[in-house]
Amino acid sequence: MLLRATVIFIFTSVLSCAFSQGFQDSVQYLAPVIIEGEKIFKKEKAGMKETKLDSLVLSQKINLSLSELLAENTSVFIKNNGRGALSTASFRGTASSHTQVSWNGININSPMLGMVDFSLIPVYVIDAVNLKHGTASIVDKSGGLGGSINTSNNINWNKKFELKYLQAIGSYDTYDEFLQVGGGNDKVHIRTGIYHNYSKNDYTFINRLIPIEIQETGEFEHPLDTNKNAAYTRYGLLQEVYLRLNSKNMLTLRYWGQYADRNIPTLTSSEDSLNSKPSYALDTDHKMVGEWKHVGDKSLLLFRSSFSGKQLNFKSIKLISGSVSSDEISSESTQNSYCNSLSYTYNSIYNLSYKGNLSVNHHDVETYEKLLGVGYHKQRTEYTAFLGAYKELYKRLNISLLLRQEMVDGIVLPTMPFVGFDYRVFKNTDFLVKGNVARNYHLPNLNDLYWQPGGNPNLLPEEGYSAEMGLEYKLLMKKHLLRLELTGYHSDISNWILWVPNTKGYWEPNNVKRVLSQGVEASLNIKGILGKVDYRISGTYAFTPSINYGDTIASGDKSYGKQLVYIPLHSGNLMVNFLYKGYTVSYQHNSYSKRYTTTSNDLSSGNVFPSYFMNDISLSKEFKIRKIRYLFEFKVFNVLGERYHTILKQAMPGRNYLLQLQLQL
Repeated sequence: MLLRATVIFIFTSVLSCAFSQGFQDSVQYLAPVIIEGEKIFKKEKAGMKETKLDSLVLSQKINLSLSELLAENTSVFIKNNGRGALSTASFRGTASSHTQVSWNGININSPMLGMVDFSLIPVYVIDAVNLKHGTASIVDKSGGLGGSINTSNNINWNKKFELKYLQAIGSYDTYDEFLQVGGGNDKVHIRTGIYHNYSKNDYTFINRLIPIEIQETGEFEHPLDTNKNAAYTRYGLLQEVYLRLNSKNMLTLRYWGQYADRNIPTLTSSEDSLNSKPSYALDTDHKMVGEWKHVGDKSLLLFRSSFSGKQLNFKSIKLISGSVSSDEISSESTQNSYCNSLSYTYNSIYNLSYKGNLSVNHHDVETYEKLLGVGYHKQRTEYTAFLGAYKELYKRLNISLLLRQEMVDGIVLPTMPFVGFDYRVFKNTDFLVKGNVARNYHLPNLNDLYWQPGGNPNLLPEEGYSAEMGLEYKLLMKKHLLRLELTGYHSDISNWILWVPNTKGYWEPNNVKRVLSQGVEASLNIKGILGKVDYRISGTYAFTPSINYGDTIASGDKSYGKQLVYIPLHSGNLMVNFLYKGYTVSYQHNSYSKRYTTTSNDLSSGNVFPSYFMNDISLSKEFKIRKIRYLFEFKVFNVLGERYHTILKQAMPGRNYLLQLQLQL
């Protein structure tokens, strides 16, 4: 701790001397509120619900993972397997594989698992986050029955030299370091970022699954336990190169590499707590994407080529009476994806525009489990054609018509259409009625088809028909901006893929479920200036009944008409920020209703997680020494020490702290 503090002091002192000495007046490093709003009546967005995270939110949450960012600031529910462990998304009550995720335009869902582990994506490698809800995601890719999450990196050509440094020290021996350096001229801009994150992650908790009898009284009490075998570390490099060939052509090259070493936390049950040695996962990722962009007077041509590779090694060792049992797992998998796309956008006269896209993607997956000697090596090739037409009528009505057609391994999928509209209720007011109807498909991932044992090569694609209606309102009042949005949606998904245990002793997937996912999403954003105080208030609420209406799996199956496991019926969040003379006070609140852990929604003890409420606060001070801006911040997470669980037999941390320093030039 002392060594790290000394390094911070020396680093900041050297930078300060380099740009002369002395304090200037305090300024706001977190950008002051600008009372203007982006245009919400766009024909290219007709009928689509989108959420774009504010730059202030990204700045304040820079030390978090993308899983924590989404859980705290969007309507997406994150199923978290523990601090630093596997985190997956449930968008509009759908499965984790029903959320499509992209990084700078390339899809990063695992072709093997079909999902993304959001705990492996740090916020400091992201400049922008945009969510497309429901079938609006077919603009990007098929399969997003819940929606899509798009992350990207952007460059500021006006900055000839830029420097950003972050150092954070937190509870449970948690350390974060991030350094980004960039610069260039009007023709070339290069930016490099490196980072390291480590946590021993050894928080304590009351273990309610291990009762201990008190000999004197005969009563039982629950011991204070420690989160065992839960340490994690992560190293990463982000490299960006931007080239302006001339006024119409630009080349962009990006590379993101990361290595993560994570122990899998020991479960809190007595058997696992006493008899387990560390299980661990090693993730090595490489992502590269190159773009050529040609800008015409009324058109945009974009060619993108990318490679995404992942090496995943997983090992689990069980000990019984000091000897290694036959339950040992040791598996290795390699996933490589090669993607190419060409898109063209044209804006014609009469407020009409078109967009077309052709893409070819090839995936290669090989996985092998050493103990059982089983695995598979499979490839998948995807051809996609997309066409969109967008029209504005009489400055009151926007219409979008989209078609997506795909062929996978020689099999042509049914056409996926989308029809959406925005209607401006009053001519000079940003009050919109919007809606869409669409169809979407999600293919089984390669594990669903070929995993040994249990894969089912006869699985059918999941098919969803969706419809939604909503209201959107924006009001600008001198020094205040208000934005409200309310959306109701209905999605009927057939051929739902569900892994269930069979009579042979292992799990296998089947097309036996039909799920009705419907609900309501609401969001509120207010920002403005009150005297000398800048303020921002944002919040979301989601009502998410995701009900199983499929055929019963076996005799006695009581899952029909019940809420899907781990999906809360109600969830919401609120974030409040006040900025005054370089000081910022922030409050974050998250609420989740009860969640069931059994498909029958059994209410007996241990089968339902009660509601819980999270509260975080932070205080920061920003000042400037010549050209260098400093931000010191102190954060308290789970202020009230809430005891909660997100999955069975996995404890979560109580109140914990973080001290953070940011520098920017």
